Amino acid sequence: MKDADVLVEPLLQQLEEDYDGLQVAAIGGGHGLSAALRAILDYADAVTAIVTVSDDGGSSGRIAPDLEIPPPGDIRRALLAMTDQPSLWRSLIEYRFSDSDVAGHSLGNLILAAMAELGGGFSDAVNTMGRLLGARGAVIPVAAERLALEADVDGAVVRGQVAIALSRGLITDLRTVPNVQASRSAIQAIAAADQIVLGPGSLFTSVIAPLRVGDVAAAVTESKATLIYICNLTTQDGETFEMDGAEHVEALMSIGRIRAPDVVVAHDGPLPVPDGLKRIELDRDRMLEAGVRLELGDIVRAGAQWPEHDPARLGAVLRRLSA
Repeated sequence: MKDADVLVEPLLQQLEEDYDGLQVAAIGGGHGLSAALRAILDYADAVTAIVTVSDDGGSSGRIAPDLEIPPPGDIRRALLAMTDQPSLWRSLIEYRFSDSDVAGHSLGNLILAAMAELGGGFSDAVNTMGRLLGARGAVIPVAAERLALEADVDGAVVRGQVAIALSRGLITDLRTVPNVQASRSAIQAIAAADQIVLGPGSLFTSVIAPLRVGDVAAAVTESKATLIYICNLTTQDGETFEMDGAEHVEALMSIGRIRAPDVVVAHDGPLPVPDGLKRIELDRDRMLEAGVRLELGDIVRAGAQWPEHDPARLGAVLRRLSA
């Protein structure tokens, strides 16, 4: 049995016992997934984060190829997002070195790598770190190994998560290399979920990337859960440059190969937009024509230096959708 097929504690044992509480599966990566997880913890009874494994930048990009493990950065962020109590372990796992040979490395990434090498594999390392932190949910790498991203951009092939994220052209397809099976635990969590939450985050390299692994998209499409997409606040100077809200949703369906979301959550209220970017607008009539409910709310963190979702405000909107 592969590392990623080991049952994740405590969530998947609950699922096997016909757990009655509200079960939410959140799919994605990066800071966007972290914000969604903090919001979901406000109302859900059981939470699973299904995390992309194709990050090739920063500390993760330096560690993963040499140690032959999935990139740990997004997984570490998800674990921290599910941890609401300060502790020595949290301080250690959040710590980032600023100089010498380890400059730029997160200590948490290094600890995950060390735990994986000590025995049990990467998934056991993730589960152990979750227990040490007191995480309030399960974090599952979408696949048991590091994957590379490959995209068709304006007719040319662009390889690598960072390169794709910086590409301004039209992305017409996205692939993971190699083509592997998804974690069995991830598929189980999707099948058991009452709600599946996608986004926010980089549309192609964080949200769609895990959907392109194995049969994740098929599991999402076949699920009876309420499928929610949390739309980004602004375009990105790169992979979603000049894209509007409807184009975000269309890309989820055509390139992510999933059914239409039941609900799209978007910001309604003032929003300072950095130079060179655009606020993402969604037309309610256009969404209704696609069979998608548009749920609006003031979900921006007040006073943030860069537009970002406020987990408490976002959680209040998501709670309404779970009623």
